[in-house]
This record gives sequence, structure tokens and C-alpha cells, in this order.
Amino acid sequence: MSGTQQSKPLGLKPTFGFGDRLGLATPGHFEACRQQAGPIRGIFAQQSIREMQRTNRTPDDVMNAAINDLKAVGYTGEWGSDADHLKTEKDVDYTAAAGFVFFTIDPSDDVDEQADDYDAATLDQRFAAVKGEVAWLDRYKGQTIQVPDGPEIHFDDTTLKRAAVKYGRAITHTIKLASYIHKVMTERGADYEIELSVDETAQPTTVAEHYIIADQCRENLPDPSKLVSLAPRYVGDFEKGIDFKGDIKLFEASLAEHVAIAEHLGPYKLSLHSGSDKLSVYRSFARITRGRFHVKTAGTSYLEALRAVARHEPDLFRRIIDFSRGRFAVDKATYHISADPDKVPVPAAVADAASLERIYLDENDGRQILHVTFGSVLTDDYLKAEMLRVLKAHPDTHKQVLAHHLGKHLELLREGMMEARDAHATDERHTWETASET
Repeated sequence: MSGTQQSKPLGLKPTFGFGDRLGLATPGHFEACRQQAGPIRGIFAQQSIREMQRTNRTPDDVMNAAINDLKAVGYTGEWGSDADHLKTEKDVDYTAAAGFVFFTIDPSDDVDEQADDYDAATLDQRFAAVKGEVAWLDRYKGQTIQVPDGPEIHFDDTTLKRAAVKYGRAITHTIKLASYIHKVMTERGADYEIELSVDETAQPTTVAEHYIIADQCRENLPDPSKLVSLAPRYVGDFEKGIDFKGDIKLFEASLAEHVAIAEHLGPYKLSLHSGSDKLSVYRSFARITRGRFHVKTAGTSYLEALRAVARHEPDLFRRIIDFSRGRFAVDKATYHISADPDKVPVPAAVADAASLERIYLDENDGRQILHVTFGSVLTDDYLKAEMLRVLKAHPDTHKQVLAHHLGKHLELLREGMMEARDAHATDERHTWETASET
């Protein structure tokens, strides 16, 4: 086969992002795709700026690891690359130079996460502080919009004030950074696509807020067609490293409204961040979006790497657990999780290696303790070196555990797509009709 081609924009095709924090996971990710993805395209080079900082990796490291491993397995098909959670122009420069083509804008620093909880007086005060920066209020004021096949949205004063306080500055930041991405990639003569992430908040994105965000992007981005994916904050809890917690029926009903807006103002895909291990919602997510989705994972691949370590060198696994427990109180600060170390025995109290693997890699509290401390582990020279040594010595185990675990994700998504296809056989919106197999 000829050499592996560079990553490329994947448009509205269903996509799945594989985060690789160690630079050794692509063979397992590719195997999961080969077995289960069907028309779902893999984004094999994916890492956020925050993760790169925590793991001492560069965009070139991330890109080269994916390219070299795909070349090693002889893959010459299309694949994607995601420069995740970009916040500054410097982030764009840094990742564009390495060949990334899918840019996830993260304006979370400009989102007021408490906006939904403000009483009338506080809301008015906060609104006064941002009103001069929000140019779109008159566009929606007093309007009622019926989204085709979706919700009826009423833009009353309170709704607009809360949207302006919550997302006003974030929208401005998004448009500015998207314009810069357009400039950089146009100068490079390279195609690109954009995802907007507003999911890292405690409170869900309302349909009115989604509408305003997407409509403003449509009106103000240099090329609105480049916005191929949007990640709202959905209802329910999407904690790191564990399954969805919440009312699935409520999630499905809310998702259907977001899908209608995405079809009306786009089309663009809906993205599910914190997608690791959300097995209970994958089938419905793929079905309701009718295959127009992006799912992003990262931490679950790190946990599966630890599973390979646990099976070959349980003493090293115990050492990593002890270290992670010691770091947990500090490292959990930037995550929305519910893990309680007091509910999980210390490694010394668990004699059986298989039981230790189950407690810390299959049960919620243990998984989250290990999940959120990855940065500390991977910046500890000894632990990182030892992990890499074990994984390089046992590549088949590493590939197998990744393919098995990520394969479950892809299988459920593929099944949901097939359910949607069967239910809407003549719907021309299907994105998988012309997609070739991975």
C-alpha cells in the first residue's frame, strides 16, 4: 500500500474521536474501527491543549504518533485530527503548524456558569455589565420562532438577558477565534473545519441559547459551512470516565430538540464530549441524530492502558493507584466528578490482582480516581517510563483491551445509526448512505 495520507476534514460524516495520551494507542483504536465502526470515521490524532500540557506532549508528537501507527498497519483511508479545546490564537498557530484540520473552539472561560441561578436583581446587574458587548439582542427580542420538527422558542426579556449573561462573551470569543482559524488556514492553503464546545458547564444549554449561538455563528463566521459540529451541555450528568447519570428519556427528548435546531440552522453535527463510557446513551444518541454526530473520548484509553499494565505488572499498577490516590484531592479540582476515595479500598487491602483491576477499572469511584490523575502520573518521570516500558513490551494486550473497550462504544453507535436508517429509509439527510466502510 502507498503511504498513509494526512488527516482531512470529515464534514458531516459520523465521527469518533480517540484521545491518545501516551502515543501508543492508535493500533488499538484502529482495530476497534476495523471491527465495529462501519461508516463511522475515526479521528485518530486528538488531544487538547490542556492534555498536552499535562502530559508534556506537543501537537507534532500527537500527529506523528497517529501517522506512524496508521502507516504501520497499512491504512490509507480517510481519517481526522482534532486540535481540541483551543482558547487562544497561539493555540491555533501551534496546532495548525502540526497539520491539524479540525479545530475545537472552547470559550468556556467566557461562559457565566451561574447564570441560570441568578435572581432577577442579580441577573439585571450582570446583564448591565455585558449589554454593551452583545450586539444581537434586538434580532431576537420579542420573537417567537417555531423550529421545523422542533421546539417553539420564545425570546422574552428574561430569556435574552440570561442568554446574554451566560453566553454573550463566549459567542464573541468564538467568532473572533473562528475568524483567526479561517485566516491561518486560508494562508496555509489548507481546508479545515470547526467544532464549538459549550459543554463544560454545570447547567444545560437551553434551546433558546443553542439557537442564538448557532444563528450568530451562521451570521458572523467567515465561512459558516466550516462549523460542522456543536457540543451543547446536555441534560443529565456526563461525568468523566463513567456512564451517563440521569433520566435517559428526558435526555432523549431534549436531544431531539437540539437536533431540530442543528438541522434548521446548519446542518451540523451534534457532539458528545465526555463521551468515554456513556454506553447507555450511545444507541439513542446515534438514532436521534440520525447519524449526524461526533463523539469524543480520551480518558477511557488511558484507563485501558492501565488495564494492560495491571495484567502484566500488578505491582506497578498498585504503585500507580497509590500515587493517584495521593494526587486525587488536588487533581479533581478541574473536573465534575463524584468519586469518593473513602469508598474504595487502598491497594494494600486488596490481595488479589484481578479484584484490584475490577475495583479500580470497572467500578465508578476507582475509575474516576485514576481518570482525573492522569496528568500527574504522566508527568512523573518514573511512572511514565515504567508504563511505557510495559505497554511497549506487551503491544498485543494493549491493542486488545483498547479494541474491546472502544469497540463497545462504536458498536452501540453503529446500531443506533442502523435503527435510524430503518425508521427513515427515504430520508436524504442520512450521512452514512455514501460513506465507505472503514
